[in-house]
Amino acid sequence: MASPAALPAFGADAPLYWADACRHLMKRDRVMKKLIPKHSGVSLQSRGDAFVTLARSIVGQQVSVKSAQLVWDRFVVLPKKMVPAQVLKLKVDDMRGAGLSARKVEYLVDLALNFANNQVHVDAWAEMEDEAIIAELIAIRGIGRWTAEMFLIFHLMRPNVLPLDDNGLQNGISRCYFSGEPVSRSEIREIAASWAPYSSVATWYIWRSLDPAPVAY
Repeated sequence: MASPAALPAFGADAPLYWADACRHLMKRDRVMKKLIPKHSGVSLQSRGDAFVTLARSIVGQQVSVKSAQLVWDRFVVLPKKMVPAQVLKLKVDDMRGAGLSARKVEYLVDLALNFANNQVHVDAWAEMEDEAIIAELIAIRGIGRWTAEMFLIFHLMRPNVLPLDDNGLQNGISRCYFSGEPVSRSEIREIAASWAPYSSVATWYIWRSLDPAPVAY
């Protein structure tokens, strides 16, 4: 059993459930028992508002982090404010000039329309189940299940999301539990059975095992 001293301290921005989650994971999982104390003082943190977070995810699809940041830096200065109504006023040529592909321009416009027309129920998300929110988000062009799951983890800070298709989670579980051997979705589910109801937290620490720098999404 891990001693109380092994549990790292967390900042004021940490989710309210984070310390309880760490205690649960360290008690239930041998890898977490060793991994969590290595990352003292850091935790999941939410960033931005819903529209901006999803817009950034679209801009970042299928390009490197560095390239995504360069395009975002050019795009973010185009509207007076990064809100749906202002994005809908932008000219396609200006958006393309920022480095966005024609497809990503279409996706960003569709995202803005969904928010402007209240087709996503932002105010109700706090009371909605994870799968109901995912269903709303993947109805928007350019947003798939993985992006919706990242949104649940990083923006809504939902505690029990298991992103089975995430490469980092797959690689981390392979290294930490299977000595580098490839893992199947069923094997990931088997490992994660002991993580519930804190799969998001365990996933975050698995990512830390690959890259100690906290993820900002």
